[in-house]
Amino acid sequence: MAATQHPMQALAAFLPDGCFESVVEYLNHYKVHLTITKKRKSVLGDYRHASMHSHHAITVNGNLNKFEFLITLLHELAHLLTFEAYGNRVEAHGKEWKMFYSKLLLHFTEKNIFPPDILLALQKSIRNPSATANGETELLMVLRKYNTVTRTDILLLAQVPEGVIFKTENGRLFKKGPKRRKRYECIEIHSGLKYAFSPICEVKIHKQ
Repeated sequence: MAATQHPMQALAAFLPDGCFESVVEYLNHYKVHLTITKKRKSVLGDYRHASMHSHHAITVNGNLNKFEFLITLLHELAHLLTFEAYGNRVEAHGKEWKMFYSKLLLHFTEKNIFPPDILLALQKSIRNPSATANGETELLMVLRKYNTVTRTDILLLAQVPEGVIFKTENGRLFKKGPKRRKRYECIEIHSGLKYAFSPICEVKIHKQ
């Protein structure tokens, strides 16, 4: 999927029912340049603040399911609101950003958009938002259940038992080790070197 700028009506296809008008209100009010892009390994979305020569710019991966797309968009909108209020004077994911993100999540959870399991998982994010997807593993695991295209051979690393050998997208083999803070310490089979993996990394179980 190539990166494309979507007219507002086309945006509705990426969003859950019941939130289009509210989302468009934010985008129009702040003159946001929204781009739907192809899948990126390192980020789900991105924000660039407005300048003398450009509007606010937000990108969101177009391969996300509708609920994950909306939550990612709200994450980036919270950056916009933080910049509008404080400019560059505060940390990117500091208490100010957390305040705006919590308010946005609360506002949209009151619209009967999300199914019960996502609502339950969102409560933690509303109370104390995480700066990255790695910090919201439980929420992302619930969200990924709603992917329209699922592959039974693909698992999140968090779902793989410790000690099991798995294969990454590029074909390298690793043995899953213990969790160190927010990432898993895994050993590459070929080299014996240790690597830190995100819990939401997509892998395949290696069948010998």
